[in-house]
Amino acid sequence: QVQLVESGGGLVQAGGSLRLSCAASGRTSFSRYIMAWFRQAPGKEREFAGATTRSGGRIYYADSVKGRFTISRDNCKNTVYLQMNSLKPEGTAVYYCAADALYSGTDRYEYDYWGQGSQVTVSS
Repeated sequence: QVQLVESGGGLVQAGGSLRLSCAASGRTSFSRYIMAWFRQAPGKEREFAGATTRSGGRIYYADSVKGRFTISRDNCKNTVYLQMNSLKPEGTAVYYCAADALYSGTDRYEYDYWGQGSQVTVSS
């Protein structure tokens, strides 16, 4: 099992940047987990933003964030990051990190472990 805690959210103006962190802890090595980021805007479904393989060698992004968001991980620090640039007001959402030992796709129901979420608010 793994416990996930996000941090780094806040209020930013449109066009600005934020970096979210997701720190993992638990009995199983962090490097065994595929890590993903999702976001949920008010009144909307939770949507996939991107995911990284266990080594960080391959990273996938949703079209909506491609070119603006960057996912990275540091397996020595048990942390995955989401660097968000050129933020838009529609990016206002709670951002969640998720982990799974096997699954690396876009379906939120397939991920076994979730953080509590971090609020990001983008003002226009």
